[in-house]
Parts: sequence; structure tokens; C-alpha cells
Amino acid sequence: MDQWLEWARGPLFRFSLAVMLLGLLRLVVINVLNLVALTRRARDKRIPTKTVLRDTARWLFPFNRVPRHQLFFTFISVVFHVSIIIVPIFLGAHIMLWERGFGVSWVALNQGWADTLTVIAIISAFVLFARRASTTLTRSLSRAQDYVLPLLIASVFITGFLAMHPALNPFEYDPTMLVHVLCSNLVLIAIPFSKLSHMVLFPITQLVSELGWHLAPTGGQEVMFALGKEGEPV
Repeated sequence: MDQWLEWARGPLFRFSLAVMLLGLLRLVVINVLNLVALTRRARDKRIPTKTVLRDTARWLFPFNRVPRHQLFFTFISVVFHVSIIIVPIFLGAHIMLWERGFGVSWVALNQGWADTLTVIAIISAFVLFARRASTTLTRSLSRAQDYVLPLLIASVFITGFLAMHPALNPFEYDPTMLVHVLCSNLVLIAIPFSKLSHMVLFPITQLVSELGWHLAPTGGQEVMFALGKEGEPV
């Protein structure tokens, strides 16, 4: 079991991290090239930077843009994204691994806050999964990854929480940690190939949306091409 853990924490983690970084870099390059092409075709080449930044900030916390009956699930989505970003980056145990492997470190999150955000991530993941499966409309709009990703992320946080709290863990430490590391690596690999990439590309997609208003009459098709949505029904 120790050898499997070392393999998952070492070579497999480095491979997963490389796939994530190279995959995200590829997406960024593609979107930047498309932005350049869109800018060249735009009639009005002046881009209101302040408007783009303001709209990006508003969409990060879009409570004033959604109907009242969707406010609860919008709130759940926001806290889900916040927790799954903050905990992996600022958890003390993770920072120790980065310091050991790469010689870099930063300020760690208080353990109490880490536990709270972990529980929030787990609960919100299951709520989002249940919402996807709850109605005919949401099921018709959902793809396989909309069900798999929340459960996979929940698995990462559940096993991590149990590994950090042996008194609450009904399983042995090593198998729990192995599942945690394997699921975490799988999430890293999935990021550039799934909806999780929007957490990185969101500012760029906002800029594409703004550029769409500056294009020629065929601009709608150009925007869809930049977003990778060409050929889809509107």
C-alpha cells in the first residue's frame, strides 16, 4: 500500500499536474488566438475594459442576475466553487507537499476554516447533483459530466476529511488516502477537458461576449466559433 501511495503522490501526481497545466495552456492559447481574430474582424475595435471587468465581477457573484426561485441554487453553486478552489490551494497538508516537492510554500488556511469549507464543498456537491437529477428540464440539459464531476469532487473532499480526522474514519488511513489521491489526480486530469476549465477561462469568455457586440452582422457565428459552439442549435 505504501508503494501505491508513493506512486500516486509522486509520478502520477506530476503527470496529472502536467496534463492539467498543458491542457489549460492549450485552451488559453486557442481562446487568445480567437480573440485576436475577432478583434481584427470587429468594426469598432475599442474594447471597454472597465465594462468587461465589471461584468466579469458581477458574473462571479450573479445574485442580481437570476430569478428569485433560482437564488438558492445560485448561492450553492457560488459556495461550491469557492470552497473547491480555496481548500486544495490553502490546506496546510497540501502546502507541505508543495514545499517538500517543489520548495515553495505560502500561508495556510486555518484548520477550522478548512474543515468548514470541506463540509460545505461536500454538501453543495450533493445538492448540485440532486438538482441536476430532480426535474425533467435539468436532466434534458445535463450531460454525463454534470453528474460525474460533483460526485468525483465530493469523493475527494470526503476522503480528505476522513484522512485528516482518524477518529471519524471507519476505514484504515492508507486506503482512504490512496482513494483521496487517485480521485484528486483524476480531477486534475479532467479540468481542461470538462466544465471545470471555466474557472480559469471565465474572464476570457466574458471578453469574447463583449467583442460579439462589436462585430459585423455575421458576428454571432464568429462568437460561437470562438466559444467552440459552432454547429450547435441556438
